[in-house]
Amino acid sequence: MMAFFWFVLVPAYAIFILWLGYKILRKAGFDGRLTVLLLLPVVNILAIWLFAFSKWPNLPERLQQDID
Repeated sequence: MMAFFWFVLVPAYAIFILWLGYKILRKAGFDGRLTVLLLLPVVNILAIWLFAFSKWPNLPERLQQDID
């Protein structure tokens, strides 16, 4: 049962998280390849933080981005 967990469920979960990250980055206007940063410990936290506080290219101009 543990082998099923480690060899099936954990990789399936990781692929799902990477797919979600890719979709979010593409929708925000960033390069989807940045999703690879989610695989690196510590770097993933920094990447999410930088993404949250950077200007999003696809955000309409009528919406104000308060990142100053």
